[in-house]
Amino acid sequence: MPFVFGAITLTLVFEAVGLFSTWALVVAGVIQLIIVLFGFYAASALLLKGIYQRHVLPGFGNALFDVLLLGAKSKVSQRKQEGKGTEEEKKKNSKYAEPMALGNMSDVISAAILAFYCFRYMPSFQVGVLWVSINACAQLLASYYAYLRKDVFYSTKFALHATYWLVQSWEEFITSVLLKDANVTSARAAMVGGWFFLVAALIFCVLSLNRDKTELMQNVLFALLTISTLPQISSQVHYTFFGVSCSLYAFFCLYVSFVSLINSIAEKALIPLGVRMVNSVRLQRVLFTLGHCHHPSQALPSSEGGAESHTQLPDSLFYLCNGLAAFSALQISKVDSLQAHLSVPWVLIPGTLMQLYVSRMQVQGGRRFGPTMPCTYAAVWGCWTWLRFAGPMLKITEPSFHGFGAAAVAFLVINAFIIMTAVYSNLLLLILTITMEGILVCFLLFCLHRLLLQLEVAFLVLFAFVCAYGIAASLTNYLFEKMLLPIGSSIIQAGKGNSKADPPVPCPTAPSHITSGLQTIARILEGGGVCGIPSDTVYTLAASCKHPAAIERIYNIKERPLEKPICLTIGNLEQLEAVSPPFSPLLWEFMRNVYPGGIGCIVRKGEWLKKLGVGAAYDYVGTRDSIMIRISDLTVTAHLLDMTGPLAITSANPSGQPDSTHHDMVVTRLGHKLNGVLCDGDSTELVSSTVVICTQIDEGIDVSPFCVSVLTCKPNHLTFLALKFYFSNVVPLEYNIKIQNAGANKWPHHLLLLHI
Repeated sequence: MPFVFGAITLTLVFEAVGLFSTWALVVAGVIQLIIVLFGFYAASALLLKGIYQRHVLPGFGNALFDVLLLGAKSKVSQRKQEGKGTEEEKKKNSKYAEPMALGNMSDVISAAILAFYCFRYMPSFQVGVLWVSINACAQLLASYYAYLRKDVFYSTKFALHATYWLVQSWEEFITSVLLKDANVTSARAAMVGGWFFLVAALIFCVLSLNRDKTELMQNVLFALLTISTLPQISSQVHYTFFGVSCSLYAFFCLYVSFVSLINSIAEKALIPLGVRMVNSVRLQRVLFTLGHCHHPSQALPSSEGGAESHTQLPDSLFYLCNGLAAFSALQISKVDSLQAHLSVPWVLIPGTLMQLYVSRMQVQGGRRFGPTMPCTYAAVWGCWTWLRFAGPMLKITEPSFHGFGAAAVAFLVINAFIIMTAVYSNLLLLILTITMEGILVCFLLFCLHRLLLQLEVAFLVLFAFVCAYGIAASLTNYLFEKMLLPIGSSIIQAGKGNSKADPPVPCPTAPSHITSGLQTIARILEGGGVCGIPSDTVYTLAASCKHPAAIERIYNIKERPLEKPICLTIGNLEQLEAVSPPFSPLLWEFMRNVYPGGIGCIVRKGEWLKKLGVGAAYDYVGTRDSIMIRISDLTVTAHLLDMTGPLAITSANPSGQPDSTHHDMVVTRLGHKLNGVLCDGDSTELVSSTVVICTQIDEGIDVSPFCVSVLTCKPNHLTFLALKFYFSNVVPLEYNIKIQNAGANKWPHHLLLLHI
């Protein structure tokens, strides 16, 4: 892969030089042939690997620079502190990869292309607009992945950047291709849409004050970028200022892309990002004071209930698209032909195209409005652009005006129903929909040639102002899970007076974030009950080792075959060290490097288990000769184990069904059989823990040829890191290490054999 990417880089360099000299194109062609040869070699190597189940041709072994090994050396506490630095990180869905590197790299490419154009490297932007448009699609993909991860900050940020690059690139395309010989200076000076981009960029600057310095600096540079493209800047300064800003932003984003990619792979901050500028609590207090200036003595709200019932993930992007389209549609005076040409991308891209992307997100989220609002408003701004800006170019005649008038009446009726629905949502959305009704009235008056321009300007400005506040409020409230910036309660409470009572919960539930919740579950376990509790992987069923009958109940609850053993979990490794099991020094070192974490070690049983607190449950956990020990890397579970002592656990799912990744799944599927569930929201992982069979490891430290079994439900890098770390300290350099698949199709999990 390094050779392939290096060859691609050289190809791009020589193709750029080829614009001035033909010999460079010949060199680029030769390098491209080399890339083709590498492709054939890679295909052949992988084909042979599939046939012989081993690497026959070299080139696909260990990486030249293994970032994962560097990541494995950090202590777990340090990894937790660096990997979960922000408060909202716990909400992320780790099923999806981090999209930061893709989003930042897209910024690099778009900024670099526009920088070359600003410095007159290419005379027109006819080809550049295609590059930037395709790149913006990749950035939207990063935004959508951030949305799937429930990361509202990066989801909105990457969508904002993609919109900005699309608008700027298509404006330059119109200027350099369609209006090639025209003087657009006065037409650009009459446009005001760029100021809304600046407002949105400043909102991100404020909200990144409690993040690392790298994130803050990137948002500040993007704000500088939006300043450089303000239409009121003279044309003599515009392209130089814009080109310099794009260059600075591209170089910085290239560094951020490298850092985010390395840190994402290593799962730790190998390259530091800097400390926070402002404490999170202090920033929340400032934002809360600004939002409640009429009640300055009001206390800061708690995060219980949060903003979840009022603010949803796509809201900020919905407000962004509509606000930008409305502000760009402002016309202080009658629009000339040049301004009409330039205004098309400013209204059409955010108002219609990006709002269709918001509709897709709304469908994914299953909202009350669903895609109705964004789809309707996307059609409104599309018709607005078609008639108001593209109309003179398309030579729309009087009969067509009547057709647009009929469309305006239809939009008025549809928006009236949306207003009635917004009454049940929040005050901010209600104001927005009412203002849109006024804008639609102005659109109808334009079709009838009765428009009062000042009235339209007033409605558009009010609409844009509401959207700007909506961006700040929805982002702030969702990020901090508190109603810091008020959006107003609903005018009418849905179902009030005739609402049916919620169905009773089949078993007691207790929240994990308060001490009384842990104490409740601990009392149930101490009394011989079986409870669902969270772990650092998926939810588990737990029973106290003081009550063997409760452990037997787990088999009945899960309908689990009796030949499948149940493992043991303890609070920390110090409890294991205190009873002095007869483990070898190397096994102890291995455990110190994987505990606490998502690995379970199978070791031989002994009398030391009774000293650990297993007692009467000795014959009910593990097999007759061995037992699996788990030490969960979750604070809630560790505190619970401090109250109860060792617990017998197994995954909280009916036997043969998928694991439970949320406490609601445990309550729904097994609640009628349980005595309680400790509610901790989404689980950290989507599959259960990785199992390492350590019984042969512990038989001695002789490095004569032997085999170690590794049983894993999820063949992830953590398994291989653990083995690499352990055997790198045991095996001399002259020995070879080989990992072999031991009949994965015959086992319910993936069994790997590591031969030395």
